[in-house]
Amino acid sequence: MAISEWPLAERPREKLMLQGAGALSDAELLAIFLRTGVKGKSALDLSRELIDVFGDLRAMIRAPKQQFCQAHGLGEAKYVQLQAVVEMSKRVLSIELQRGDALNSPEQTRNFLRYELRDEPREVFACLFLDNQNRVISFERLFWGTINAASVYPREVVRRSLELASSAVIFAHNHPSGIAEPSQADQQITQHLIKALELVDIRVLDHIVVGDPDVVSFAERGLI
Repeated sequence: MAISEWPLAERPREKLMLQGAGALSDAELLAIFLRTGVKGKSALDLSRELIDVFGDLRAMIRAPKQQFCQAHGLGEAKYVQLQAVVEMSKRVLSIELQRGDALNSPEQTRNFLRYELRDEPREVFACLFLDNQNRVISFERLFWGTINAASVYPREVVRRSLELASSAVIFAHNHPSGIAEPSQADQQITQHLIKALELVDIRVLDHIVVGDPDVVSFAERGLI
């Protein structure tokens, strides 16, 4: 039976309109994105099949282009559309963060950093540069390393902070292993950075370690 023949309350689009997007399953959300199924399968049937093939919705979104496009019912057009949706989501989070107050919105800040760094295949060190009211001036990736470590240079962090006229910063980096627990090296470089920035009167508010799914705050751990 085609989705158009289902009871209204069971159709993904109508269900979204009535109950909101949060009420839909992953397969139902994907069915709305796909719009149509394939011969012998509705969009919802195809969505369930695709989620089984990839493992989950996130794995599908992260899949390399070739793997994504080879899946039944997908292709380059869907790949482009999905990547555009993902990028729009990132930009919305960035806009919301920059309009808010990073210091007083820790959950929003974590969500933004998790979204930006969680899926990086190698270690990335980034920084949120803040003004004197703790509003975001800029978010920038500063250093890239191997899957095990990143080389972080305090002099470059100080230079960029001064260029942006920052009054405070929040550091962030990911652990590609998925384990967010800070290492001894993480703690050491944080202290080096704090000392370097103190010389130019710039405060370090936090250092966020992004794992999967956990996120750890140095400030909450009492490490800053």
